[in-house]
Amino acid sequence: MLNWSGAFATAALIVVPLWMLIGNPAVLGGHPALPVLLIVAAVAGLLWAFILVKRSTLLERWGLNKQPNPREHGQKRVSVSSWQLIRGLAGRIVVLGVVAALLWLNPFPYQPSGTAGQTTAPGGTTGTTAKTRTATITEDATSITLVPEGKATTGLVFYPGARVDARAYQDILRPLADAGHLVVILKTPLGIPLLNTGQAREAMNRHPEITSWAVGGHSLGGVSAASFAKSNSDVSGLLLFASYPAENMADAHGLSVLSISGSNDGLSTPDKIAASKSLLPPNTTCATVVGGVHAFFGDYGEQPGDGEPSISREHAQQQIVAESLSFMDQLQASR
Repeated sequence: MLNWSGAFATAALIVVPLWMLIGNPAVLGGHPALPVLLIVAAVAGLLWAFILVKRSTLLERWGLNKQPNPREHGQKRVSVSSWQLIRGLAGRIVVLGVVAALLWLNPFPYQPSGTAGQTTAPGGTTGTTAKTRTATITEDATSITLVPEGKATTGLVFYPGARVDARAYQDILRPLADAGHLVVILKTPLGIPLLNTGQAREAMNRHPEITSWAVGGHSLGGVSAASFAKSNSDVSGLLLFASYPAENMADAHGLSVLSISGSNDGLSTPDKIAASKSLLPPNTTCATVVGGVHAFFGDYGEQPGDGEPSISREHAQQQIVAESLSFMDQLQASR
């Protein structure tokens, strides 16, 4: 039992990390914490496999892996106590739990939608030619930066949703950069924004030319953005995509807030959005994309547990972009 369970756990510890590293481009393209964790897990699996093979070889050489024959005098008998069996099985269960956690961390990869490559004007009109775009994209290990043409004075630092590829937001936020606002999309550790809620500060420090900052986020990323905005007085705006704060921000009167949600969202449901309004400042602007769902706030395909849309992704994202752009323009005008 220990041999077979050990072989299975070892194989899982090697195969799953390698499968994630090779099969999902969002892993190597995201924050380096996840690839490092996967490599460590795979190396640990290989070392464990080596130990198991070496132990099996030694046992066979010594004749200790054979069933004992009472007629053969002098043959050593290999026995495993109940405690050793329980401890061995418990260790293998822990390893399989680690593998399951790694699988859960596998991010939703960027899947360009039908609106990829389009820009959206405040009136809702779209254009598809790359010539209309003025922003350029730069990428490093922890962020994607959309740099507008000319000198920007307003900026947005955006936290992705949990386990979502940061690149899944570059198309929906690109029109903000095209309009002259700097946009920084964070790559969060292990794809979990709550692991570093202060990560926006690093992006802000890299751009001292920006005089007015907003932070934003999708789903769990919005929770992190709200937490950062509450504890940093130099943040002027908060942009929430299908999200709400985890703590009371009703006294943040100097903070401009825009909350955009989908009426058919199965995760950040309309009831949850409504219940959280009391946590936001009284002057918060709320916008609802009728028929929109949770996964429409980025380009990463469908998401388990989400609702059924009654509007196309293209039309939903046009509304999201128009509301977001109007919010950033107002933030710029107020400074």
